[in-house]
Amino acid sequence: MKRTVWSLLLFVAAGLVIFAPHAIAQDDASPAPLNGYYTYGKLKGVTADEAIRGGAAATSVPMWSYSVISSRDENQYPGVMIGRSPFFHGARTTNIPVVIIPVKFTMTDHASGGATVYDPSAADATCSPHGTALALLQASPILTAANFTMPFSGGINVGSGQYIDEFQRANFWSHVSPTGNRFHTTLSPVTVAPTQSVAVPAGDGKGYASGPGFCGSLGGLNGAWWDPVIFVGGGGGEAQTLITNLTSAGTIKPTQFPIFLFYNVIMNQDDESECGSGCALGYHNSQNFPVQTYGVIDWDTTGLFTGSGQTTGNSSVASHEVGEWMDDPLGTNPVPSFGHIGQVQGCQNNLEVGDALSGTVVPPVSAGGMNYDLQELAFFSWFYGAPSIAVDGTFSDNGTFASDAGAICVP
Repeated sequence: MKRTVWSLLLFVAAGLVIFAPHAIAQDDASPAPLNGYYTYGKLKGVTADEAIRGGAAATSVPMWSYSVISSRDENQYPGVMIGRSPFFHGARTTNIPVVIIPVKFTMTDHASGGATVYDPSAADATCSPHGTALALLQASPILTAANFTMPFSGGINVGSGQYIDEFQRANFWSHVSPTGNRFHTTLSPVTVAPTQSVAVPAGDGKGYASGPGFCGSLGGLNGAWWDPVIFVGGGGGEAQTLITNLTSAGTIKPTQFPIFLFYNVIMNQDDESECGSGCALGYHNSQNFPVQTYGVIDWDTTGLFTGSGQTTGNSSVASHEVGEWMDDPLGTNPVPSFGHIGQVQGCQNNLEVGDALSGTVVPPVSAGGMNYDLQELAFFSWFYGAPSIAVDGTFSDNGTFASDAGAICVP
């Protein structure tokens, strides 16, 4: 399980989630930013070769494999990514169909005992004045084209496209730039599934009112109830039920990338009221055969996870998870160990491109009068070592990393 290094400011007392030193519902002082992190699942029971063959046979999303010798430790590392290889002439375009699945949660309010509803397809003029979470995700640079220069200030124009597509072009720039604008991995077409209404059992979720300086209400979800594959290593949670039902109905299939969209709802390890060690804002996972990949993202407008120079508002969670899904779809791409950076408190050894920069956003990208927060992401060369094959010889897409991950992390 991955954890963030952001300030630990949420803890449990008398059975209620509270801020230090004030309770969430109190209005005498503004609560401090909360502790958030991102996580992922590892594919079990299916080899990487089987997953790739499924993509080649068009029974799952297309994937490509690589093998690289790291200059950081001189060892060889294999891996799997979404799309087509940029190393093969750098001139392949791949379209990955996306299905957005809005999840409407109804939870017991911790203070009044009444019902609190968190609906990404519903209007919220106060906390989301530019539109619903669903409409804003659809209009965001995650799913619509924008013009990108990387690094964002004084860098090289890598083209017009979706953020993760252009990140991937920049990631392998020395191989794809000779082909001009011919290499892309695009999330298209994008469809929206019917909103899934989920009544959360009283012991597995609560709604909490925020305080002054923050907006609306925050839902706390028991991760073990929602997706035990991720949070306790088991199976058979609400997420799996929805996936099974949506698959049976023909709404989703392994050749598509389903994104479960939450609105101001976060998850934790095993109990909705215990968030002291951090709550998950999103994750990506893969399961079964043919391999079904999927992502879960919170669209946050509370402002409760913003502070100390860190930002997790609006599309930053989506950019983190979609980027990691594309570059580590099975959760099993090994890299030389790195750590003590971003949300990684100890050591980590897989290609999760957002973790080392969790909470670090690029300059706002404007679309339709809305400024979108996109998280900065680490390049392939940051993990495996210099020299960089990325755009302008950089190691992250806004240049925060001026060199690779350096010495091997020792626990």
